[in-house]
Amino acid sequence: MNLLLIGPPGSGKGTQGERLAARFGLEHLAAGDLLRAEVENHTELGQQVSELMKRGDLVPDKLIIELLIPRVQAAVAANGYLLDGFPRSVEQAVEARKLAETAGAVPDAVVYLDVPRAELVRRILARAETEDRSDDNPTTVENRLRVFDEATRPLIDYYRERGLLHEIDADQDADAVTAAIVRVLPD
Repeated sequence: MNLLLIGPPGSGKGTQGERLAARFGLEHLAAGDLLRAEVENHTELGQQVSELMKRGDLVPDKLIIELLIPRVQAAVAANGYLLDGFPRSVEQAVEARKLAETAGAVPDAVVYLDVPRAELVRRILARAETEDRSDDNPTTVENRLRVFDEATRPLIDYYRERGLLHEIDADQDADAVTAAIVRVLPD
């Protein structure tokens, strides 16, 4: 199974991604985690994206696609992937789909985690305290949510039009969210 998990920052993509990947034996590819690792390891890519991430801006399509596509292809060759946090724009989705089609790596389903904005802000600021993430501060949070609304929210219609989208109320207990996702996934 190849699965995309989309939602605004704080919607629970990381938690649900880990749970679903373990349940279905999928490679969990979290775009944000991979990018943070590049920054921490002071790689060339990490140096290019560090300031963008601190501001909560999107990483350029070319860079994120170069980072993720080889990992997606390797995951497809194994048991499939759960891609969390990518694509983040319709442009990324279109480009990634072209590459995925040639590699036989198109998604089987797309899950959108829907959470009210006030709850997103509360979750992100709480996460900042417990996980010590420098990109989780009030200024960056507002920018990241604005960027999500402008660039990523259009993906909902993009995937709905393709018959792949499953909207999940993620403003509930994590176990209930997991159960709701499992119910909508293809067999």
